[in-house]
Amino acid sequence: MSAERRDGDSLEKVAEEVRKCTLCPLCKSRTHAVPGEGNPRAKLMFIGEGPGYHEDRQGRPFVGAAGSFLNEMLSSVGLEREDVFITNVVKCRPPQNRDPQPAEIQACSRYLERQVQMIDPAVIVTLGRHSMAKYFPNERISKIHGQPRRIGGRTVVPLLHPAAALHKPELKQTELEDFARLPKILEEALARQSGEDDEGSQEMDQLKLF
Repeated sequence: MSAERRDGDSLEKVAEEVRKCTLCPLCKSRTHAVPGEGNPRAKLMFIGEGPGYHEDRQGRPFVGAAGSFLNEMLSSVGLEREDVFITNVVKCRPPQNRDPQPAEIQACSRYLERQVQMIDPAVIVTLGRHSMAKYFPNERISKIHGQPRRIGGRTVVPLLHPAAALHKPELKQTELEDFARLPKILEEALARQSGEDDEGSQEMDQLKLF
């Protein structure tokens, strides 16, 4: 699926709606909404928690200290920001960088779901426990980080938030080790996806015989 669907929906349209959104109280305190950015056909999609101070000022995701570490981790596996798509479960900064609330996450979910559908990544990487909870409810990130699972036809990998290493430097090596597994996880997900596409084509060919 391309970044623009047959019904006329597009990533640009989602971004415009996000910037004008008033579905939850976060719109009242934001400087800029942060829809997300990156490759519209990315095979790897990162979903963080919410914008911070610098993201709110610039309208871009992960541009502060945590973003610098994310850039470092991407570079460590031969990737750049332009190769992936990066967004958050909430598109506006929670006051004082508090945790996003369930109602705020729910209000933004309509935008996130459309982004996922249009980008159609082979692998989704969640960054932090709040984005993890979207796909792994009732799990603890300390137990499942770095462990890929198949959910809804996609591979989802829960990782610690890059900011965790800034608060606890001893976690930096853990995050780098988890990140180092992503190329192999992506390779396997793409191979599985290709196999499923081939099976679908064979089934269609068989149906044409009848």
